[in-house]
Amino acid sequence: MINKRLLIKNLLSHNDENSFYDKKQKLSFSTKEGKAKFLKHICALSNSNPENNSYIVNGVEDEENKIIGVDFFDDSKIQNLINAYLKNPPKIEYDNVPFPTLPRYKVVGLVTIYPNNKVTSLLKNAWKYRKETIFYRRGSNSMPSYGNFELRNTNKETVEAIEKNARNNIELTLDGVFDFINNHKSEYNPQYKVFNEQFVLCWAGEKKIINGEEFFTRVDIELINEQVRLFFSSLDDVQISYNNKSFIITEYILLGIDKNETHYPLEKTIINFKANGQHDIVKEFLFIPPKLDIHIISRIYENCKSIIKKIVGDIALSVIEHDAILSLPTDCLICFLHGFIDAPEQLKKAKNFLKNLEDKTTYIKYKEAMRVVRKMNYN
Repeated sequence: MINKRLLIKNLLSHNDENSFYDKKQKLSFSTKEGKAKFLKHICALSNSNPENNSYIVNGVEDEENKIIGVDFFDDSKIQNLINAYLKNPPKIEYDNVPFPTLPRYKVVGLVTIYPNNKVTSLLKNAWKYRKETIFYRRGSNSMPSYGNFELRNTNKETVEAIEKNARNNIELTLDGVFDFINNHKSEYNPQYKVFNEQFVLCWAGEKKIINGEEFFTRVDIELINEQVRLFFSSLDDVQISYNNKSFIITEYILLGIDKNETHYPLEKTIINFKANGQHDIVKEFLFIPPKLDIHIISRIYENCKSIIKKIVGDIALSVIEHDAILSLPTDCLICFLHGFIDAPEQLKKAKNFLKNLEDKTTYIKYKEAMRVVRKMNYN
């Protein structure tokens, strides 16, 4: 197995950006421009590496190679974006890789583009990029090709050497287990389990009992062999179970009005460990939105819009409105679930205000709410 943290270090130290790897301070999937640029780089790297893997490292400052990290990204449907917009789409994988120098809630994103030995092009228009455009890498740049394009294998030996030097070993695995346990406080119950005598999984979370059932919050789960974070949750409540071959995470969200809140199952993640040294992750979307009084929801929606309008206009909030800020992300999410489709766009207008609040709880709720919206749109 490849140790993804070591692979990232090798990529950053061995080469500047080139025809088999790119680095970004932050990828954006929330705008048409951000998605289109991501598709361009995937297309270019795939065409320039027909017989070897290529990579995008996300969360690195370009000039000094400084690792600054990004938020955990759990979008298992990112392959759908590639398939929808690219002809001859390569298989890609997005891994969240923790680094000891980063805060617990930050990771480095690693996009792996697997070779398909076919010319990849845009299947349809994407932002300013036209349908049927072919991109390729010229040094560190993703360039459009004009005229006939021929696949050439130029990086295979170099990439294979970098990947070979990133192979995991017993020392790295043991160090990873000890690092995980030592970096989590005792109240987070850090522990590990070995699956099929080769996969080492570590997890931690603050345990609590709700209506007689065991839940965990602030959950952190890592596959130590690959040094990849498989799951991270700041606020949501999570149930964990496992057997000899699988590790199962069921994620819940708390929704309601005026503290009359209920846990709703959001998604189940099943990590299956196979005897052939492979593992796969299966996600099952479970969420059934609550049905609340539409008249009450309408009033909440109007109140949310009024608060956001004041925030955008830099108008002072009343004491009641200021207290309502804490529930603003959840209230907008509930409105969205009841048919007020523009509620997430309204909430985005307050993003910077929420991000700059001294108490980061509301901003964490904002990110959780937007994640649920994204999952709802996909499913």
